[in-house]
Amino acid sequence: MTIVDPEKIVVDPNLVNITINDKPVVARKGEVIIAAADRTDDFIPRFCYHPRMSSVGMCRQCLVEVETPRGPMMVVSCMTPVAEGQIVRTATDNVKKAQEGVLELLLANHPLDCPVCDKGGECPLQDQAFSHGPGESRFVEEKRHYEKPIAISDIVYLDRERCILCDRCTRFADEVAGDPLISFTSRGNDTQVMTFPEEPFSSYFSGNTVQICPVGALTAKPYRFKARPWDLNETETTCTSCSVGCRIVVQSSRDELVRFQGVDVDPVNWGWLCDRGRYNFESVNSTERITTPLIKSDSGLVQSSWSVALDSAARIIRHALANNADSVAILGGARGTNEDAFAWAMLADELKVNQRDSQLGDGLTPEIFNLAQATIDETCAASTIILLSPDLKEELPVLYLRIRDAAQKRKSRIIEFSSHDSGLTPYAWRSVAFEPGRQAQVVRETLETKDMQEQIQRGEVVVVVGRANLAENEAFTLHALGEVLHAIPNAKILPVLRRGNVRGAVTVGLTPQQNSGDAIDILSKAAAGKIDCLILLGANPLADVADSILVKQALAQIKNVISIDTFITSSNQNADVVLPAAAFAEKNGTTTNLEGRVSNVTQQITPRGTSRPDWMIATELGLSLGIDLGVSSLDELHQKMISAIPEFASCDNEAAIQSDGVLMVHEASATISRGSKVLVDRNSYDYRLIVSRTMYDAAQSTITSNSLVGIITESTIYVHPLDLARIGVVDGTNIRVGVDEINIVLPVRAHSGIHRGTAWLPYNHTNVDIRPLLNIAADVIDVRIEQIK
Repeated sequence: MTIVDPEKIVVDPNLVNITINDKPVVARKGEVIIAAADRTDDFIPRFCYHPRMSSVGMCRQCLVEVETPRGPMMVVSCMTPVAEGQIVRTATDNVKKAQEGVLELLLANHPLDCPVCDKGGECPLQDQAFSHGPGESRFVEEKRHYEKPIAISDIVYLDRERCILCDRCTRFADEVAGDPLISFTSRGNDTQVMTFPEEPFSSYFSGNTVQICPVGALTAKPYRFKARPWDLNETETTCTSCSVGCRIVVQSSRDELVRFQGVDVDPVNWGWLCDRGRYNFESVNSTERITTPLIKSDSGLVQSSWSVALDSAARIIRHALANNADSVAILGGARGTNEDAFAWAMLADELKVNQRDSQLGDGLTPEIFNLAQATIDETCAASTIILLSPDLKEELPVLYLRIRDAAQKRKSRIIEFSSHDSGLTPYAWRSVAFEPGRQAQVVRETLETKDMQEQIQRGEVVVVVGRANLAENEAFTLHALGEVLHAIPNAKILPVLRRGNVRGAVTVGLTPQQNSGDAIDILSKAAAGKIDCLILLGANPLADVADSILVKQALAQIKNVISIDTFITSSNQNADVVLPAAAFAEKNGTTTNLEGRVSNVTQQITPRGTSRPDWMIATELGLSLGIDLGVSSLDELHQKMISAIPEFASCDNEAAIQSDGVLMVHEASATISRGSKVLVDRNSYDYRLIVSRTMYDAAQSTITSNSLVGIITESTIYVHPLDLARIGVVDGTNIRVGVDEINIVLPVRAHSGIHRGTAWLPYNHTNVDIRPLLNIAADVIDVRIEQIK
């Protein structure tokens, strides 16, 4: 028998012992009663309470009875903190009577239109009216009426008659998204939720308000009248629209995707989704999808069988390899799963094709993944977060929500280095501006100041690093990172490359091998006539690569193009062979997010037409080339991947992969040294160009989603208001933007977040193609902006 000294027993001072319905419950200080009850089987009804937002006690439905020195007292459980020895009862007669009264009042003006309401069948008000309601109402008066529904944005509709004023949508917009575009108006019995005049609910996260609305007051255009909850089949999977890797539930009806819902997982997205990731499922349903193999003929691309198309592709590859082992190159691969990328990497190894790259000239060196890494949770818990990244609100929106929360509600301080204001600028402790190409110097000088040194000493430092400017050489970002790591050697890195599974694709081998060049080098060789066969794995270089002149020259010189894709694009419309690939939710596998977290993607619907998963296409093309990759099923391929790739050794835990995900095995084996590039000063007449992406650009999944395509804006250049006056035009005027002999005409607008002497040009928007201005070989790009006379 072991005797434990009571003095050595460690007791957590933050634990609180309470009793709920005669059952002991261990809670934490500061926790509210309803949160503690959620860990038991004692359900407390609620409408306004949400665990990821502040409590407001608006609906009064969560009343419980608490023992006090004066006897039992009813309290609002979402507002009342736990206390040592507290006794809580959730289902006494008084509590039931109060909850019935609350529901009767809520239903006094609520329309009884459940049969036509999209929320019907999954409505908390409907459910609790049955489980906790009085059964009948004493109100016989006519109910209140409003115009219904009204479009408060391009996607969201508001039915004010159904609203129960729970404050969920308004709190989310203000507290979580930072877009307080929806609020309460009027007073008393006339109180209603509404947007401000002439200001639509144009938040990137508006779909979350639809998901958390406890009634059918907010509905989304893509799902309205599409299906009933009991008609839906669903599975949990991982969103691959960007590299954050949000967990979602994919729902389908009649073998067609109808809705995505966010899943609350602590390490990643907390249940939130951006609107692009939530609604671009419409592209999977698009009638423009490729459904059968296509081969080139005198009349263009014509339908073919898989056997003929694979034989044609194999013949092209054999002919190219016969001339030169380096005459075949592969671009792309980040669109698919880890298994897809691994299969293509194995095939490339067998063919000795070293020229391959899943990045398309808009990322950073793969060595960035070999630095000391931080997770999203570690980033948001750090004392200091240094941003050397693109605008996260535009490119990685849910990561923006997490970092905003860390700065607003926790102890993190953001130090932002940016060439123009971003979504996180209002929340930064220090926001330091730099002119493109000058960031290393600015970072060095800034980190040497006394207040920065004091802040750095406060605790952990994480650097969020990514490609912020497509009109600037990536070396400038790496040099700036080198300055940070020189000043803070123990800092960790969170690499924020935007493509969905780019980290997984790089890890399994879709990255330059044997010192061969990256995507830009491949295209340069192609333009010089040194590439005979280019294989595009879901890549569209004419849209994805910033330097369109280089891409056009490359495609003009390449003898043969083989494309594996879901749509006909500008890059594969003249391909020799186009093979239809299964899209998201049409195949199983795993994906890797920006922090190296591996989670599953799940098939929910049947692949369109005869399209196949990328890994299957790779194995079958291998057989046509006389190469057996040694796998005949996805399970075999997955096991081979985790055996062959050391970073995936931890991915044998299937249960973890299907929930929160598993972090890759990682060793910090690389360093980034300080460096500098000699940069010619900008001519005072010119403007240094900043080119970056926005959430809604002309990406393939956006332009083929009916609900999103109308949100894409036309190409516009933005300058500081004082620079607009210097140009001599008014806001919205068409101007001429030129580099050397190349000129384009597009509107100019004033933007106070743009620094003087620079101009911001969003990438890949409609109406005007800006890519002729971009020279990928240039360190920076300076443009002329002139009136049209």
